[in-house]
Amino acid sequence: MRCPYCGSQDSQVKDSRPAEDGGAIRRRRVCPDCNGRFTTFERIQLRELQVLKKSGKKVPFDRDKLARSIEVALRKRPVEPERIERLISGIVRRLEQSGEQDIPSDTIGEMVMEALKELDDVAFVRFASVYRDFREAKDFQSLIGELARADSAGPAEEPK
Repeated sequence: MRCPYCGSQDSQVKDSRPAEDGGAIRRRRVCPDCNGRFTTFERIQLRELQVLKKSGKKVPFDRDKLARSIEVALRKRPVEPERIERLISGIVRRLEQSGEQDIPSDTIGEMVMEALKELDDVAFVRFASVYRDFREAKDFQSLIGELARADSAGPAEEPK
C-alpha cells in the first residue's frame, strides 16, 4: 500500500480488525520510510457496478462519492458515525445484490432519500433539495408537507 505522505510503495500493517459489522477489515499501517501512520479499509466487492447517468454516460460506481453526498446532507446533525457507515454499507449491499451491473443514478438517489428519511428528516430535506433540483421555496414546502403527512399516518409517538 502506497504511503499517502511520502509515496513510498512499502508500508507495514500494525493492526487489523473487523469493521462495519464484519463487512470490511480496518488496517492501521505505518510507513518505514517516513514513519507516517494511516488507516486503510478492505471491503468485499461482489461486482463492478456502473452508474448510468441521465445523459446516458456510464461511470464506475464510487462508494466514496456516495459517502460524501450523504455526509454533506448529515453535516452538523446529531447522527453517530456508525449509523452513517451502516446506512452507506446497506445501500452499497443492496446495489450489489440487485443483480444489475448498470444502476441508473435515479435508483441510487431514491435509495439514499429513502434511507435518509428514516434516519434524519433535516438531512432528507437537504439531500432532496439538491437531488430534485429545488428552485423555489414552494418546492421545500411541498416536500415538508409530504413529511408531515407521512408522520401523521405513522404510529403516534408518546410525549417526552
